[in-house]
Formats: sequence, structure tokens, C-alpha cells
Amino acid sequence: MEQDKRYSQMTSHELHQEIAALKEKARKAEQLGIVNEFAVLERKITMAKAYMLNPEDYKPGEVYEIEGDPGVHFKITYMNGVFAWGHRIRGEMVNREEEGLPISMLMK
Repeated sequence: MEQDKRYSQMTSHELHQEIAALKEKARKAEQLGIVNEFAVLERKITMAKAYMLNPEDYKPGEVYEIEGDPGVHFKITYMNGVFAWGHRIRGEMVNREEEGLPISMLMK
């Protein structure tokens, strides 16, 4: 696979191949106990998955659970490409700081 090709330029098939390759690298990093590399590869997988989703399926004002963060939700303020910008919600507490999350982290 072409290393300098952006996820946004890849076809669905190329993204599937990239995710499979990244998962294999992550598995090896985890087995070897290379925590930092594992974390970076997990983030790359999350980003590649975001490009396989349709940003139009995510609307400002909607609230989603954040994958891997049970009980924490995310309210979208606006969309920018495959990133949803908004605020984390923990119970009644709304985080004042706005942040952008790849849409692949949001569960309906």
C-alpha cells in the first residue's frame, strides 16, 4: 500500500486493507508490550474507520455514547469532515471545553 496516501483519498477496499494491516501491527505491538506504538496504531485504526462512515449521518444537536468510554456521551455542536465537534457529557456534567472526535468513536 502507498504510504503517503491519505485516508481521505483511499477507496473503501484500500481502507479495509489498511485497517487489517494496522490491526496486525497493533497485535504485535501489544504482544511485545510496546504500549506507545499500540496506542498510536489504535488511533490510526479509529481514523481509518472514520473515513468509511458517512459524516451526513451525524447531526449537530445529537448525542452519542463514546466508544471505549462507558457512561460518557458526546453532544455534537458542528461537523467538520469526519470530525464531530462538541462537548463530552458525564452524567449531568457537561465539559466546557470543545473537542473534535472522529465519528468512528461515536455510537448511536
